[in-house]
Amino acid sequence: MTGTIINVIAVLAGGSIGLLIGSRLPDRYSKVFFHVVGLFTLVLGFSMAIKTNEPLLVVFSLILGVLSGTLLDLQRRLDDFSSKLKNRFKISGNRFSEGLVVAFLLYCMGSLTVLGAIEEGTGATPKLFYLKSLMDGFSSIVLASTLGVGVLFSTLPLLIYQGGLTLIASYAAGSLTTSMITELSAVGGILLVALGFNILEIKRFDVINMLPALLFIVLLMLLFS
Repeated sequence: MTGTIINVIAVLAGGSIGLLIGSRLPDRYSKVFFHVVGLFTLVLGFSMAIKTNEPLLVVFSLILGVLSGTLLDLQRRLDDFSSKLKNRFKISGNRFSEGLVVAFLLYCMGSLTVLGAIEEGTGATPKLFYLKSLMDGFSSIVLASTLGVGVLFSTLPLLIYQGGLTLIASYAAGSLTTSMITELSAVGGILLVALGFNILEIKRFDVINMLPALLFIVLLMLLFS
């Protein structure tokens, strides 16, 4: 998992720089950066979502996902976990959970994550992950300067998710079709749109409760595509 480890290091390095920059920025500049992050998240999410070729499956996966996530109360569990982390490491600020979730989804919901996992999982040089590490490193500077230290903690789910995909791809790369990757990215794009609304404070969504949709879209594609 060399590519994933380099990706994690890049996010930690960029996030650390972002925290240093953010602590020195006046509030008016921080707000501007915050708005830019929200707008970028919306645009990226829409651009991913409109590429779907199976809109009905995407809708059903979101319905099943949000029902499952609400039943399991994933949003509250994450909020409780975030509070414990904040208390454990004496972290100030009220955007820890949001920073963690926004960063994780931005880093992991694109097709580049899946394609990079397939590339490295099949034994090739992880060139896509090297490119992704560069992009994520620069993104983490902006994210951490606006959303805080939660961006650095996003490296834990990043390591688990991206590393897990790489391991799965090493055994089952042949079953991950192009259409499956496209629809997975489309669902991820819709989650990013919801996050963008949260960041811009237009409408509040419990995005964590929607995360199981990423699993359901894969299952639905296997069953009906």
